[in-house]
Amino acid sequence: MTVVRYERRGPVAVVTMNRPEYRNAQNSAMTYALDEAFYRAVADDEVKVIVLAGEGRHFSAGHDIGTPERDAHVSFERKAVLWWDHVGKEGAESRFARESEVYLGMCRRWREIPKPTIAMVQGACIAGGLMLAWVCDLIVASDDAFFADPVVRMGIPGVEYFAHPWMMPPRIAKEFLYTGDRMPARRAYEVGMVNRVVARDELETETFALAEKIAAMPRLGLALTKKAVNQAEDLQGMHAGMDSVFGLHHLAHAHNAETSADSLAGMDPKSMKAAADGS
Repeated sequence: MTVVRYERRGPVAVVTMNRPEYRNAQNSAMTYALDEAFYRAVADDEVKVIVLAGEGRHFSAGHDIGTPERDAHVSFERKAVLWWDHVGKEGAESRFARESEVYLGMCRRWREIPKPTIAMVQGACIAGGLMLAWVCDLIVASDDAFFADPVVRMGIPGVEYFAHPWMMPPRIAKEFLYTGDRMPARRAYEVGMVNRVVARDELETETFALAEKIAAMPRLGLALTKKAVNQAEDLQGMHAGMDSVFGLHHLAHAHNAETSADSLAGMDPKSMKAAADGS
């Protein structure tokens, strides 16, 4: 099965995560396939806007920490080149190398794609799923969508692409992380994290109407405007803040590896879901 589908709809490229049986959990195969799809869309002069979608009931349940196709130990063709290959390394060296490349590094590069990007979000958008939605310029969510970053349950201060204080007000970000609670789409809209909330059966129609409206604008004007807003975010500390939190993230991984079953504090998808459900 192709873990990422790519198609063109006029001036809009549609990049679709395609592991619905695992709620589009992101293994390395998917992450590198997303990277390839984004490169393809940027290289195509006919593409003006990119829509990121998830097949099935959910946008993405986050990083793959427990499916049969989890492939964190596998080497892939690397493009980011932010650190050496993690395969064959041990301990913190392996974790830091891999997450520098496939999590923080790739997400930062996708944020800088010079074409407008829209996340089309339904159902679950959790942890690593948040990262993919947050790198997009706009988020259109269905009324059944929800957002969560529950990794504090692992003793880890949020996902690797730590955009929380820029995606929502700091006090809301603290509550979001401290509790691990699900934030409904309507609340995400109220705090400014989501651009639009629409009925589930209208999600695709509304997202592509927005994409086509944006696609009518001049390509260079869109690219320069995107760069201007991204630069303003970075002047507000977003880039440096992520660097500092990435170090704290890996301190937590190392602490877990020394004091518990593994670098995730022994948590797996089942235990994380049980905690979220209060069972």
